[in-house]
Amino acid sequence: MDATTETTANAASSQKKTSATAYIMVLLIGVYLGILFTKSEVAHWQRIHDMFLFREAHMYLIICTAIVVAMISMMLIKRYSVKSIDGNPITYKPKPYHTGVIIGGMMFGAGWAITGACPGPIYAQIGAGEWMALFTLMGAMLGMFSYAALKPGLPH
Repeated sequence: MDATTETTANAASSQKKTSATAYIMVLLIGVYLGILFTKSEVAHWQRIHDMFLFREAHMYLIICTAIVVAMISMMLIKRYSVKSIDGNPITYKPKPYHTGVIIGGMMFGAGWAITGACPGPIYAQIGAGEWMALFTLMGAMLGMFSYAALKPGLPH
């Protein structure tokens, strides 16, 4: 066995395998979030439409609550050095600002306003039987793969 093969074999054997229990826990959290999105009407097209037309504050209150929960969660993750399900430390590395952030944000917002879903609620909509959300999912996948293909030529 040459040195490269031995190094690769050692790296592979030193990586921890994620347990089935961890995957089940992540799946259960996802199901819980889907129910939460559906019951709170975060995944409801009319709520999103009303938010973008400034007709009601329901969604803005939910978004502000989510931001506060995320801030507290990040503080706790940093303070207690929480690890991911793979056992790796969770770190936050801010991304540099560039004009693509503005363009991408506008495209994301337009897609959100048209479809009534950002990536998370797409699955909640499908789970709730809103089959038109399958088109939203296909559009999100198309956008993701298009970005991956075009990324080398985009200004970052």
